[in-house]
Amino acid sequence: MTNRNEIELLASYFTLAGDVYPFGPTELSPFSFRERAEAASKAGWKGMGLIHEDVQVNAARIGLKEMKKIADDNGIRHLELEFLPNWFKDGELRVQSDAMRREMMEFAVALGLRDIKVAPGLGADIAHPTEAELTPDISRMAEDFYGVCEDARNAGTNIVLEIMPFSSVRTMETARAIVEGANHPNGGLLIDIWHVSRGNIPFSKVAELPGRFVGAVELDDALAAQEGTLWEDTIYHRRLPGEGDLDQQGFIEAVRATGYDGPWGVEILSETYRKLPLEEMARRSFETTMAQLTQAFERTGA
Repeated sequence: MTNRNEIELLASYFTLAGDVYPFGPTELSPFSFRERAEAASKAGWKGMGLIHEDVQVNAARIGLKEMKKIADDNGIRHLELEFLPNWFKDGELRVQSDAMRREMMEFAVALGLRDIKVAPGLGADIAHPTEAELTPDISRMAEDFYGVCEDARNAGTNIVLEIMPFSSVRTMETARAIVEGANHPNGGLLIDIWHVSRGNIPFSKVAELPGRFVGAVELDDALAAQEGTLWEDTIYHRRLPGEGDLDQQGFIEAVRATGYDGPWGVEILSETYRKLPLEEMARRSFETTMAQLTQAFERTGA
């Protein structure tokens, strides 16, 4: 079990990407990969997140080998990549997904990725999904999740499926049925305090997860009252850990009960935070998160 002196933090892509957000006009960071890595290193981060298009652009500019060198030179030990959609679909959506998947696996080999995030079922209008779009075919998803995980094993990485309250995987029961049905050693869940809390999933259900199926964890915060739609709330109004109303200590305790000992991810999506200077974003998100984790670990004497 990790103790407080061994805590490592991973800044998810949008935490350090700057003034961009998921499915916005662009998701490409205005900051270079080197700038982000250097700011992360200076603040104390040991991990960083990437997105597919951003890696494509940086690979074309400087090459994957140089990206790996920049990460290594800055002590960035953990790299994760998002976000593979439609891996359980048919037709043209699956063709496009499979093409992205092949490239992501190439990135995994070249960059030594820790994990790749895969999307649950999201609506065509992500802010207003239909009930049909939110109804999962669990057996199909479990079968196809196994296939993605097998590709990941061959590429030396892992797959994490994110639970989201506005998606087809919005309950712990559905999420567990998929990953336990696949039962692949390279596949698990991504547990984010925002999604768990907004999805009204009791932390006790997090604590009950078999440790082998907890692949990644993310911290952030929010006000008790939802602001706008769930989608608007998640991309505009997240807060730094400890600066909102979510039960940080209870969530950390639940995650630790699973035996999880990987890096703690931090995903901040905020229309005010993302306009800050890069070094300030890196420093503030690191310090607030580490304060919450240190408090939790000290309380248990770990």
